[in-house]
Amino acid sequence: MATPQLLKSGGLDYLVYDYLAEITMSIMARARAKDPTKGYATDFIDFVLRPNLAQIAKSGTKIIANAGGVNPQSCGEAVRALIKEKGLDLKVAIITGDDLSADKSEIANSAPLDMFNGAALPAPEMIASINVYLGAFPIAKALNAGADIVITGRCVDSAVTLGACIAEFGWQDTDWDRLASGSLAGHILECGPQATGGNFTDWREAGDIANIGYPIVQIACDGSFSVSKPEGTGGIVNVGTISEQMLYEIGDPQCYILPDVICDFSGVTIFQNGENCVAVSTAKGRPAPKNYKTCLTYMDGYRAGTYVTFYGADAQDKAAAFAEAVVKRAEQTLRQFNLGEFTQISNEILGAGSQYGRHQAATEVVMKMAVKHSDIRGAGIFLKELAGTGLATPPGLCGFTGIRPKPSPIVRLFSYLTPKQDINIAIDVEGRMTAHVDALHDTAAGVSPPDLPAIPTMSEEPTTDIALVKLAWARSGDKGDTANVGVIARKPQYLPYIWAALSIEEVAQTYAHFMESQGTIERYYLPGSNAINFVIDDVLGGGGAASLRNDAQGKGYGQILLSHPIAVPISIAEALS
Repeated sequence: MATPQLLKSGGLDYLVYDYLAEITMSIMARARAKDPTKGYATDFIDFVLRPNLAQIAKSGTKIIANAGGVNPQSCGEAVRALIKEKGLDLKVAIITGDDLSADKSEIANSAPLDMFNGAALPAPEMIASINVYLGAFPIAKALNAGADIVITGRCVDSAVTLGACIAEFGWQDTDWDRLASGSLAGHILECGPQATGGNFTDWREAGDIANIGYPIVQIACDGSFSVSKPEGTGGIVNVGTISEQMLYEIGDPQCYILPDVICDFSGVTIFQNGENCVAVSTAKGRPAPKNYKTCLTYMDGYRAGTYVTFYGADAQDKAAAFAEAVVKRAEQTLRQFNLGEFTQISNEILGAGSQYGRHQAATEVVMKMAVKHSDIRGAGIFLKELAGTGLATPPGLCGFTGIRPKPSPIVRLFSYLTPKQDINIAIDVEGRMTAHVDALHDTAAGVSPPDLPAIPTMSEEPTTDIALVKLAWARSGDKGDTANVGVIARKPQYLPYIWAALSIEEVAQTYAHFMESQGTIERYYLPGSNAINFVIDDVLGGGGAASLRNDAQGKGYGQILLSHPIAVPISIAEALS
């Protein structure tokens, strides 16, 4: 829906598309293993280009997409074939060099350690995909060579936007502040309508989300930009929506590391510049790292699970008894076939407060049950015994049923660094090949991040408790097994009280039921946006497809924190009542 909506709005120089996540790469790698012509985002061909290509050509709008996945060459050839079929005159660039899967034995021999937890590299036969995160300069070079459509494999999400800025403004690889600002613009755009009211704390203000507007960024040569959406669409663009998206999954806001620049978003200011229009100031940048972050995915057994519901008196106890019986029966069957034990078991009673770390009496609950096993047969046994135990359950079991669920592979993420000089990037613009090597810079020569100002002091007026949601917006997300929770004060004067109440210790207690024993929490202050960012390690049960959690990506963690009581002066509480 986004492409025709944005084309209709008119006046766009570029349309940018971000298709990739860590789990996506492993899925695409499996598709390529079955068919060497696959492994890219086929939706890009079928639902973006095929119905809209003539209008794209007529408008002169250029397209940049990382839809190439693990097979940008096949994706690019499919685009070229479609252009020929439509009888259009458009040049396609294909950027390759990110995929290191062919070198997995050599990489295994070099034995890199995981950059986050120091774990050893898995065996080569377990590896599903290996891709470095490329930056934006190859995209800019392709545009400068005359490309109308640029197809890449794995690049950082924001590079599709930054590449356009570099090409348009002639930014150099030492324009750190501009590169950081262009990256921020890309970060705002990369999740589409999350910047225009999707996933927004004040979700009712988004209105008609079925017709939600997709974000449009208008960026200046200095890197400052505004965000809006097409006229006549649903959604909302305000300080809250853009601030939430800025904090989304960034970790340390003074050290957001990308291939082209290390960004500092801590001083960025965001203000309303009209109805559904927000202005964003420039960011700060430091020299780019000498290495590419590299994403390796590997297979680590199988998982199986499903949801069932219970209702009536004692629904929570019924669900717990049912889950206990299913696991007990399945374990007996595993022993019978000498298949070993489940490596992990996860039961969450949704509707009974399990996500909030407390249990309350409920008359209707959803029981989420899941296990991990090294053998696909072991995971399958759990599902079979679950179905059979349905005849021996406490009363009130029901669910929307159809075909029995099937076990699925567990895909884990292994991250390490690859020196930039070891990567051969190639740019193919209609058969004209160009090599690209990112410049290396002395990161030690970069300006150190500034010291942050102190949190403003609190009033000595008597206080009363109110929920955080009355004082702040919040957005949460994931990076592997790490969750990020951003909290933005609705007004600057609220921030001291939020900071005082949300200590690291208090936030640790809020998420204690999710955290592993070695998990840590870091707290960061963003004075420009009156915000706090929490980074919580080892909190997602492995994260992504490696997790058995109902919320494996921390998407609801911000909602949990918004119910936290905050002590504020009585005058503030009365003004908000």
